[in-house]
Parts: sequence; structure tokens; C-alpha cells
Amino acid sequence: MSQDLLNRIDQRTRLAGHNRLALLLFRLGGRQLFGVNVFKVQEVLKRPGLFHVPHAPAQVLGAADVRGRTVPVIDLGAAIGHPESSIERAAYMVVTEFNRSVQGFLVSAVERIVNIAVEDIRPPPELAGESAHLTAVTRYQGEMIQILDVEKVLADLVEMPQEISRRLSVPPGLLGARVLVVDDSRVARSQIQRVLEQLGLTPVLLPDGRQALDHLKGLIAQGKVPSEHYVMVISDIEMPAMDGYTLTTEIRRDARLADLYVLLHTSLSGIFNNAMVERVGANCFVAKYSPDDLAERVVARLAAVADRLAV
Repeated sequence: MSQDLLNRIDQRTRLAGHNRLALLLFRLGGRQLFGVNVFKVQEVLKRPGLFHVPHAPAQVLGAADVRGRTVPVIDLGAAIGHPESSIERAAYMVVTEFNRSVQGFLVSAVERIVNIAVEDIRPPPELAGESAHLTAVTRYQGEMIQILDVEKVLADLVEMPQEISRRLSVPPGLLGARVLVVDDSRVARSQIQRVLEQLGLTPVLLPDGRQALDHLKGLIAQGKVPSEHYVMVISDIEMPAMDGYTLTTEIRRDARLADLYVLLHTSLSGIFNNAMVERVGANCFVAKYSPDDLAERVVARLAAVADRLAV
């Protein structure tokens, strides 16, 4: 394993351990600050020249050659309906990698990278329009930061697979089994819910790790055994309030929760998360977003449970 990767793992572990979220801050025109999880960002470039992409959505302005790769380029302000955005003032491109794809977002200005304490991060307002693309809001030095749900931005532009294409069999005794799903993205929660319901399972959806941990401890207070109540936990990694690494660590630290099966469902790079999964004690991870891959891991878990129950 390279030293650079080890350094990134150590950095991410320290952030998770201190419950902090690293954000790249930028503007789309006007004074409003936006943020995106820095671990989804590969680099920031001056706005490159673009070449035409036939039949692309209007918000996809074209593609750029970035170090030998063809990267689709999205007008982020137009994609979220930001009223002050201007493509003429979009001077920078933020190159991101998540959900198994690389794309560039055009922005007007890039500010800095900041680490925000998760207790200072709040859910977005439940309003129509631009807020539908937010995953959280916070403040930095007195300024409001809107944290974008870039998974939703991408899903709105690119048709994502929704159906399981492979024939998978759930053990009959586990049909209807409950699965706890933890993800701050509305789109991701909906995608996971659809997969689980196609398998005949019962998803319970929560938006962050803090609520999930409180919920699990609430079950204990009611005299229930969480690992019997839920056949598994599927958790996102990059979340406000409590990220998936910290949630997993807290589950493993508590003897009453430690036998829960935890699958981390992440849009971050696979090599990075293989190391982190081992470090925090998760059972496995699946990269977003493939209905087939997620369904296969869920069914494999159910098969193992059925085998154990049969003994």
C-alpha cells in the first residue's frame, strides 16, 4: 500500500474520530457559498476548452480532455437552478469522482477547504427548488454554506439503473426481514429502498449516523436485540452529524451492538475504502451505485444468516 494512500487513510480516520466533515467551498455566482465533500474531489482546474457531446442534456455543456481522460462537464449552477449563476462567470472546473464516474462541475469561484464539526451541520430546509439538491447546511465564519447532494445532481442528468437485472433468491424464512438504511442523500435512500423492496425486504430509512445510533440504542432501551431486529445495516460513509466510519466504530465499541452486520455503501474509491473498512470494523463495502452489486451482497448476507439459523 502506498504511503500516500496510508496518509489519506490516517487523515480520514482522524476526521471520523473527531466527527468532522471536510468541505471544498465554492460559489456559483453571487454571495452564496456552496460545499461538497472534499473526498469526492480529484482536483480543481481553470475552465478548460470543451468539445461538443451530441444529445447531452442542456446542463452538460460538453466534455474536456483532463490528463488523457474524457470528462463530461456540467454547468452546476444551471443543474441546481441557482438564480445567480452565470455560465460566463464560471471560471473553474471542480473534477469529482463518485458513483463510479468522473465529471467536472463548472463554478464561478473556489474559496478554500474547511473542516466543519458535524454538530454544526443541519438538515436542509424542506423547500422546493434549489433546496432539493442540498444534503445539509452549515455556517463558516458567519457565512451560510449549502452542502450539495451531488449524487442527486448527477442522477437528474444521467439515467441510473433502478432494477436488479440478475435472478437472485432470498431464503424464504427471511422474506420481509428488516434492513436499516442510513444515508443523507434522498436519491441514495430511494435507490437502496427500491433494491431492498425488489428482494422482498423491509427497509427502515434514516438520514445520518447519529440518528441511526440513537435509534439502535432506543431499541435496546425497549428490550430488543438490534441484531435480531435488523438483519443488517447499510450505511453511507460521507454524512453529516455522524459519518459511516464513526457509526461503525461506535457499533463495534458497544457490546450490545457489536454483532450487527454493517455494509458500507459508498461513492468514494474502492481501494481507499477497503483499508478503511478493515480499520473501523465494517463487514464489507459496496461502491455506489449498482443495483446488482448491492443486491448480491445483501443476498449473500441473508444466505449466511439462513445457514446459521439452520444449524
